[in-house]
Amino acid sequence: MKMIFPAHEDEYVENLQLPASLHVCMHVVRNAQADIRLQRNATTLTAAGCQVTIVDVAASHSQQPLESSHYQVKHIGVNQQFELTRFQHRGRRTALAVFIRGAIALMKQSADIYHACELTALPACYIAARVRRKPLIFEAYEMPLQDMPLAAMPKSRRLFYIIMKGCLRYMLARCTAVITVSSPIVQELQRHYRIPHIVLLRNLPQYRSCEKTDRLRQHLGLSRRTRIALYQGNIQPDRGLDRLVRAAAYLEPEHVIIIMGQNIGTTRAELRQLIMLQGVDAHIKIIPAVPYDDLLEWTASADLGLTILPLDYTPNMRMCLPNKLFEYLQAGLPVLSSPLEAVREIIDTYQVGRVVRSMDPADVGKDINMLLSNTDELARMRANALRAAHQDLCWEKESTKLLQLYRQISSRHA
Repeated sequence: MKMIFPAHEDEYVENLQLPASLHVCMHVVRNAQADIRLQRNATTLTAAGCQVTIVDVAASHSQQPLESSHYQVKHIGVNQQFELTRFQHRGRRTALAVFIRGAIALMKQSADIYHACELTALPACYIAARVRRKPLIFEAYEMPLQDMPLAAMPKSRRLFYIIMKGCLRYMLARCTAVITVSSPIVQELQRHYRIPHIVLLRNLPQYRSCEKTDRLRQHLGLSRRTRIALYQGNIQPDRGLDRLVRAAAYLEPEHVIIIMGQNIGTTRAELRQLIMLQGVDAHIKIIPAVPYDDLLEWTASADLGLTILPLDYTPNMRMCLPNKLFEYLQAGLPVLSSPLEAVREIIDTYQVGRVVRSMDPADVGKDINMLLSNTDELARMRANALRAAHQDLCWEKESTKLLQLYRQISSRHA
């Protein structure tokens, strides 16, 4: 595979400058501070010369300016309960109110292009774009309406999905462009909605050089001989983390699994109870999330990254290309993954890890042991991971797709 050595992002985009008069309005139905992808896109567009306004949804206590940003953020104020649960709390009334307020706020923006981030932002952006007769971009972070089994949905969310199924095909047919995050989702969107062209914009981090650290061992008081397999990301029910707890029973004495991330609901308490029942507290540890700016340093102190996600929860899980995969590679971590199509493609292309032989916890534990014990193989995969992150899998290269799309749309509608 031909790889391109990444320069600074400014050097990548110097020939993709956008008109200074171009005003982009991006909308997300959550606090923009929690959406790293949105911030990265907005920063890239701003650096290319255009004006960017973000309209987000945030509780008053968290309406703080984003640091080091040159774009404007306007908040639709909600109570703290909505920010924590979004559409789960008094769903129908709250969703309708946020939609109406969002559409009004967006129509007040004299934007040249509207950009909806996730499905929940699409209806309000669609109304604003149609009223103002402006181009509309829809960015799907996942396959719409396939993120949760129907039986597991609360009534308010189920109603929202039923309504959206009827509207989505109509709105997508009138979008100027659609963006998504993995090749399998591109194929599914084309199959379900007959969209001829979709921009694949993977969730790659900005490149940062990274040295090996010892943060996790120091934090947990582990021996320097301990080998660490790390899962980082939200600690929530659909991640199948109970499988890692059961796999810990098969680890060798100096091997440890660490789960690091933000707790959602009662998941962490349930995992701790399972750890006690399984008697594996010496082999699996759970620690809180760290600030995103510090994450790479913590990740680089592990020896192996885990994306052992379940295959049978939703179609979106099978089609995902998670952020953590690229964060592992930038930190020089080889990856052990469940057989997710998009993840397997990265692993095979760059030779940066292995796919588990099966999803049985015993096999997962044995595969972790096999990789952590093979120092030569780990070193080879680590070198491949660092090279791939440096040369190919970085936002500095991926962002050119976003700029090319915006340049095409702005030229067409000039």
